[in-house]
Amino acid sequence: MQTLSAVTAIILAGGLGTRLRSVVVDRPKVLAEVNGRPFLTYLLHQIAEAGMQRAVFCTGYLQEQVQEAFGSQYAGVQLSYSPELTPLGTGGALRQAMQEVTSETVLVMNGDSFCEANLKDFWEAHQQGYEGHEVGTLMLTHVSNTGRYGAVQVSETGDILSFAEKSNSQEPGWINAGIYLLPRRWLLSLPEDKPISLEREVFPTWIGHGLRGYQNQGRFIDIGTPESYAAAQLFFKN
Repeated sequence: MQTLSAVTAIILAGGLGTRLRSVVVDRPKVLAEVNGRPFLTYLLHQIAEAGMQRAVFCTGYLQEQVQEAFGSQYAGVQLSYSPELTPLGTGGALRQAMQEVTSETVLVMNGDSFCEANLKDFWEAHQQGYEGHEVGTLMLTHVSNTGRYGAVQVSETGDILSFAEKSNSQEPGWINAGIYLLPRRWLLSLPEDKPISLEREVFPTWIGHGLRGYQNQGRFIDIGTPESYAAAQLFFKN
């Protein structure tokens, strides 16, 4: 049986970060400093603490800065890079990065958000979800206001039922935490060299075909706006 240490992590680090430009002007948002260190270091330490050994960065905007910052290894994790020549969206970037991946399962992480979670527990829950059928598992986190993110509805047995768009809703609920365990075969089925959104165009088509949700209670932060970026400083101090 495959172990988590053999799984390759892919970190989506190619976003333009346009909403953050007013406070982070000279670097990609994944390198924005939080308490004196690049945001990506928090994700890499989370991967390393879980015993994972390989990660691939999907890079885009100011991509050379990411490679200069981390090189070929960080915290014991071997690093490689999959730079976009043209914007491919999250799905297209993942499809391109598959040439760097040999593991049967891939851990995908959004490079601009962090969720307090034990990745080993996430892996165990994913393995239990198999029951002889190939599954993909999305980490979900509970927030007091789903409007900014869009809510995810899950059945009592853990199957994802629907994704709601971002809205003016002030309702509490479960949202996509930006961490996924996905079969390599599923990602290889995506079209090559074509811009596609994993969240908006791919995940909805996988509902009913083994897409599951893992409800995690850990704190969640993203750095997509100046307000949330400012909040991240206190988040990691605690």
